[in-house]
Amino acid sequence: MAKKSIATSLKGLNVFMVGIKGTGMTALAEVLKESGANVSGSDSDEIFYTDSILKRKGIPYFEEFSKNNLKDKTDIVVYSTAYSRESNPELRIAAERGIPVYSYPEMLGILSAKSDSAGISGMHGKTTTTAIAGTIVKFLNLDATVIAGSEVSSFGNSCSLILGNRFLIAETCEYRRHFLKFHAERIVITNVEEDHMDYYKDVEDIYEAFESYGRALPFQGEVVFNKDDPGACEVCRRISKRRDDLKFIPYGLSAEGDFKILDVHENPGEISFKLKGMEQVFKIHLPGIHSAGNAAAAIAVVSLIMKKAGLEFNGKAESVIASAVSSFSGSRRRSEIVGEASGVLFIDDYGHHPTEIKKTLAGIRRFYPGRKIIADFMPHTYSRTKAFLHDFGKAFDSASLVILHGIYASAREENIGEITGVDLFNEVEKHHGSVKYFEEVMEAFDYLKETLKRGDLFITMGAGDNWHLCRELYKYFKEGRE
Repeated sequence: MAKKSIATSLKGLNVFMVGIKGTGMTALAEVLKESGANVSGSDSDEIFYTDSILKRKGIPYFEEFSKNNLKDKTDIVVYSTAYSRESNPELRIAAERGIPVYSYPEMLGILSAKSDSAGISGMHGKTTTTAIAGTIVKFLNLDATVIAGSEVSSFGNSCSLILGNRFLIAETCEYRRHFLKFHAERIVITNVEEDHMDYYKDVEDIYEAFESYGRALPFQGEVVFNKDDPGACEVCRRISKRRDDLKFIPYGLSAEGDFKILDVHENPGEISFKLKGMEQVFKIHLPGIHSAGNAAAAIAVVSLIMKKAGLEFNGKAESVIASAVSSFSGSRRRSEIVGEASGVLFIDDYGHHPTEIKKTLAGIRRFYPGRKIIADFMPHTYSRTKAFLHDFGKAFDSASLVILHGIYASAREENIGEITGVDLFNEVEKHHGSVKYFEEVMEAFDYLKETLKRGDLFITMGAGDNWHLCRELYKYFKEGRE
């Protein structure tokens, strides 16, 4: 029997996904299943929040990697880029059998070519921007699918929102230039600065990647960019020199045009702002002025989609959008409120770059005035920790107490002993008067359960697994003290 073709239809396609518990992979699994594909997969037996999503959606998966997992009727294999074609047993057997194999960015690229697509890019804020855009799409009931890099409450606690397939909004990643696989009609650039220095040579290399992303847009494509970010502005300047047909739509405090942010007010529990081209006052319940910027970017990209769909962007639409933004309660691991127990507020955040950490903690201090902030940070990757060691040292000014751990390793790099968590501790201690170090995450549990007091705010930060500590402490304070 001839294998089914991915080029024509996904219906009835037998798809096996390696590393299915990754947030992007889970979102992709949801979209593929909704499109009529038969989806299954594999991952480690470690428990992730995506386990519950996959089970709720009825998507089966093995909790091990084995060549025996791959059934004879498999039409294609999709894999997370955290895994190697050379070392993963399922990817090796797929190659031996001649089964087509696609990476996550390649498969997302295939889906993007089937729709009128928008790619959300940038070093920071792309998940939140995508999630806000999806929430607006839901309130407006647009014919669109949205793929975010996290679980979003307004998506029904899923990583994707599926309302139709005319339009696609997806978070697109700059690591290893993965976003160049995406076929976009329009893109958003939230910010551009040094990161992923295990892959990129320098900031010029990063600029070139983003420039390539913009220059790949079709004739009269659209670029929504953060006018307050020097890196985003520089990238757009370079793109415009080669592509004068593109439309550039700036947003931010220093922008001109409809998406210039005006009248920003930071109040406890709320950021309010206006946009120059609209009468509506927008309110978002996330900390930091950068949250207003993410909302402005989301509003801008949705307005372009509405225009493409022939829908009027009028006062009524503005009111619906304002309601959507106000209703947005965040996404998993993005300033996520885990809960409050015994007067201690527990928050978890994915921020793992010094710029993100500094902005997020400063925003939280203004958002929750009067609370003592205890920040627990687990550095992610040896290369990032080494490259930004001095910046990390100055990133925790807004915290009253800093807890640090050993470096969370990535499968994509090897530890050659050049940097440790202790090195980071020593650097932070130069700039901060109250820093503690626990190599293993849960070693800090006993110290923190005695240290945290009523009125405190405890936040775990990083792309590692210290989020377990936040949830265990919340559980202890909720069950043991209430």
